[in-house]
Amino acid sequence: MMTPETTPAQPGHMNGLDVTAALATIDAIKADSSLGHFQFRARNTWISGGENRSRIRDFYGAGREDDSRSEPFTFTNGEPPVLLGNNEGANPVEFLLHALAGCVTTTFVLHATARGITIEHLSTELEGDLDVQGLLALDESVPAGYEQIRIRMDVKANCSEEELADLIAFTRQHSPVCNTVCRPVPVMLERKLDVTETVRTAV
Repeated sequence: MMTPETTPAQPGHMNGLDVTAALATIDAIKADSSLGHFQFRARNTWISGGENRSRIRDFYGAGREDDSRSEPFTFTNGEPPVLLGNNEGANPVEFLLHALAGCVTTTFVLHATARGITIEHLSTELEGDLDVQGLLALDESVPAGYEQIRIRMDVKANCSEEELADLIAFTRQHSPVCNTVCRPVPVMLERKLDVTETVRTAV
């Protein structure tokens, strides 16, 4: 079985990316910046206790509604017994680490390719420190979310240490998930009203 380190590059491909398609996408967005606007969506349903399930399929991007997915991706959120669950799935803050790892990795690969850097090996390990006193409202001085997240990247590439350090710093700034976590982002939480409630409220 071939590993990522031994898989031969396809013509016109680098680090598993279609370079021609990537350049065409960049040129199209340069010519029409509205093509860069994307809206991603998730729908979640509570099951029981700390278990709930998210479905992700449709999104808007590149000037139209995407129709490439015939079935949704399904993700089950759960909790370990110590947090009153039954390990139905990873918990939401663990999914955040998963999202962060995936986005940092993809961003790194994309910009390595743009710089002509071939990646030989890439893996990450993440740790997040969280005090549940914030979640349980036991101490208002304790934040409800992560207090710190550490990402350790193990990477080998055909470039100098200076180029690698610059690419890692660039990745931190341009990874959408990392950028979202590192800056204040407005999040609106509101109740969705059904049709009868909407009519009743209007009356």
